[in-house]
Amino acid sequence: MPKYGFLSVLHEEMDKHFHYDYALDWNKKNHAVELSFIIEAQNAAGVETVDDTGQVVSEDLALEEFVLFYNSSKSRFKQEDYLVALPFEAKKGYSREFLAYFADFLNEVADQGLSDLMDFLADEEAVEFAMVWNEEAFENGRAGLEETEFYPYPRY
Repeated sequence: MPKYGFLSVLHEEMDKHFHYDYALDWNKKNHAVELSFIIEAQNAAGVETVDDTGQVVSEDLALEEFVLFYNSSKSRFKQEDYLVALPFEAKKGYSREFLAYFADFLNEVADQGLSDLMDFLADEEAVEFAMVWNEEAFENGRAGLEETEFYPYPRY
């Protein structure tokens, strides 16, 4: 029987603080947890965009982003595939306070991303859209956390 560690707490905190569709994928072989989420925007004006496969589309947009929680000594991944990648120590994991802060911060990032996406669709001069993770703001907010109990990486 698996012991879900910080994965269970992350799910609870995402449900409390994150207001978009999301999914968690525990990759046991890579010692990582991938979180994906989707923001959707109506493209009422039918603005033509090019998706990640090179197709020209003018329908409503759904943008999927990925976050990775990874074991810094065991996981392998490409940084550019993720909005942000957050390392953990397997036996220490993350605190509930950190995971609550993360979920709330990610919700703000998604809100801003949706707003920026709507601005992108309304701006005829805009060429490219990308969601932004502000590492400095995240770390500044994290510095004020009082962390208590830590939940380790899930075991099976």
